[in-house]
Amino acid sequence: MMISICFAALPLLPSLGLVCFLLLSGISLLVCCYDKYSAQKGDLPRIPEKTLWLLAAFGGALAMYLSMRLIRHKTLHKNFMLGLPLMILAHFILLILALFL
Repeated sequence: MMISICFAALPLLPSLGLVCFLLLSGISLLVCCYDKYSAQKGDLPRIPEKTLWLLAAFGGALAMYLSMRLIRHKTLHKNFMLGLPLMILAHFILLILALFL
């Protein structure tokens, strides 16, 4: 019984994955913009880089990289400007493997 329920839910996984990706992308965009705003203001708490990396690792790398380039935030930090594209590439490879294996 439980196995048939699990197999019945399989067609929903791509949709769930897309929803999670879009949600994490939106959160990453907002967090990145907030961190830029708080850096300019100076009196607001900043977002730790560890938090930014965790959001990127869980699926927000593309949105974070594009927003950082767009608003010119952390563009002088080589670890972000090199690490995020590598993480995007890794996410893309994992997506291809998940779809075709």
